[in-house]
Amino acid sequence: MSRQPASPPDPPALRAPADRPPSHAPSGPAGASPDGAEGLALIKPAVRAQGAYTLSAPAARRKLNQNESPWDAPAELKREVLAAAQAAPWQRYPEFAPPELLEALAAHYGWVADGVLVGNGSNELIQATLAVSLEAGDVVVAPAPTFSLYRLLTGVLGGRYHPVPLGPGFGYDVDALIEAAVRERARVVVLNSPNNPTGSALPEGAVERVLEETGALVVCDEAYQEFGGPTALPLLAESSRLVVLRTFSKALGLAGLRFGLALAHPAVAREIAKGKLPYNVNLVTLAAAAAALRHGPALEEHARRLVEHRARLVSRLQALPGIAVYPSAANFVLIRCVRLPAPEVFRRLLNDHGILVRDVSSGAGLAQCLRISVGTAEDVEAVGDALGEILEEER
Repeated sequence: MSRQPASPPDPPALRAPADRPPSHAPSGPAGASPDGAEGLALIKPAVRAQGAYTLSAPAARRKLNQNESPWDAPAELKREVLAAAQAAPWQRYPEFAPPELLEALAAHYGWVADGVLVGNGSNELIQATLAVSLEAGDVVVAPAPTFSLYRLLTGVLGGRYHPVPLGPGFGYDVDALIEAAVRERARVVVLNSPNNPTGSALPEGAVERVLEETGALVVCDEAYQEFGGPTALPLLAESSRLVVLRTFSKALGLAGLRFGLALAHPAVAREIAKGKLPYNVNLVTLAAAAAALRHGPALEEHARRLVEHRARLVSRLQALPGIAVYPSAANFVLIRCVRLPAPEVFRRLLNDHGILVRDVSSGAGLAQCLRISVGTAEDVEAVGDALGEILEEER
């Protein structure tokens, strides 16, 4: 008769101690306390006080809530990227940044290759820039409202965030920004242009003034600059206190691959690089960034068409009663709902018309506001028709 082999004994680490019966009722996950109090006590209070950066995005026929390109990358570009990725050795780490790509980026933006840093989206470079510049208690001055990640990261890093309200119609109040930066001895001044979520662009000469009249590191976030407004890129040659951020997620339509870059004086760029994680951009994204530069004319045509669609969207919205429309130099338009509460308009756009926009009405200074990404020509007409129907019903 054959005998079944004996099962091996449990490893010592898995045996219950002989003098203590195994517990059958842990108090929480893996035996932790249900509320996580012991672990939470070791998290910085400034972090616990922050709200997380999150976004709920229900499915919709028309997705106009994240300022993405309405057009996918060209098929030829995708084929080039996939071929490059297939040929690359996947068991090897990617380069920090291929020298050829850095040279191409430098040529594209009119700067020097050793002053270019690449990141896993420009968000990573926001984090790295603030991480290497802020010490406990240092002040970051920024317009309000603006991209919420700056406030969140400032708090996480132990800095103090000082918002400066935008002026009438969400225009930049450059005087107020400079006054606050000087008064608060700001370490960093953030200038988003065009600004998210308002779409407002800096006036000409604003960055020069901030550099001349403050001693701060000036971070110009130009995620939407391809759609309008002045650029600070020419000033890189004049000041080592300037960092310009760009992204391939908006005008170049590569949001799904996460690629961004920072441009700064080479000495400053070397320090910001210390705040990045190693091998932060994967080989597929590196190949896609290089391909996007090669396909520049086709992608620039996408941005040009989007500007035309923005003008049409603004025209449609301005003709509707019950909303205020704010000027925009970006690929989105901010509106304020006058006749109906913004959350109700948001809900009816989604539930009745399958259109998902961004409800920003809970933000400071944004009561009753919605942000609408500019989409295809069909998207523009659908938004105009839907809002017209919703508002007409309430007359």
